[in-house]
Amino acid sequence: MGELITIRGLTKKYRLGQEVITALDQVDLDIFEGEFLCILGTSGSGKSTMLHIIAGLEKPSRGEVQIKGTTLTKMKERDMAYFRRKYMGFIFQSYNLLATLTAVENVALPLIFDGIGRKERERRAKEILIQLGLQDRLRNKPTEMSGGQQQRVSIGRALINNPKIIFADEPTGNLDSKTTTEIMTLLTEKVKFSGVTLVMVTHDLEIAGYADRVVQMVDGKITEIRKNSKKEENGEAVVSL
Repeated sequence: MGELITIRGLTKKYRLGQEVITALDQVDLDIFEGEFLCILGTSGSGKSTMLHIIAGLEKPSRGEVQIKGTTLTKMKERDMAYFRRKYMGFIFQSYNLLATLTAVENVALPLIFDGIGRKERERRAKEILIQLGLQDRLRNKPTEMSGGQQQRVSIGRALINNPKIIFADEPTGNLDSKTTTEIMTLLTEKVKFSGVTLVMVTHDLEIAGYADRVVQMVDGKITEIRKNSKKEENGEAVVSL
């Protein structure tokens, strides 16, 4: 696996009244193609800030993020929006589905910006939703689906453009344990068989057990990077430290 994302000296500071808050402090990290990388930390550790900057959703105070030689941190917003649409998919804790759209319409939405016609958009969206086990929910709206079903729709939307990288921000935070296992198994399989790179943030050590590598963050700094030795104990994935 070659390097896909290179992060050097990433720093993010916020001003809160008279106080300066350091969310990220000189972070260096390499992320590889086809890797499932988990950024693990408690609230306030800097993990979500780091994800947002890597994905080009937020600008750092200092430092640099490169994806295959393209420096994201120097891009204009218009160019960054195009780059995200072309190469990235996003999965959020709150699903971020449009309540007035069906499952097919939500999944197909990113294709509108690429000028793809309605029939082709629907064909692709139906195909991916069937792969995700939602063949009986194609015309349902988010309020007519369970949390796990909504997250599957969100995953379908993230995958519809065949992205190189998927960014997942606490993707199982609103789900019960059974559905969490189903979603994490699904994501792990997608990484394995499609070669996509998955960068996920979580506070949950058990969820981190699905990743290839775990980056531990505390107070805006990386304190440990470890490869995962995933075991099955009582049917649950755990991280071997």
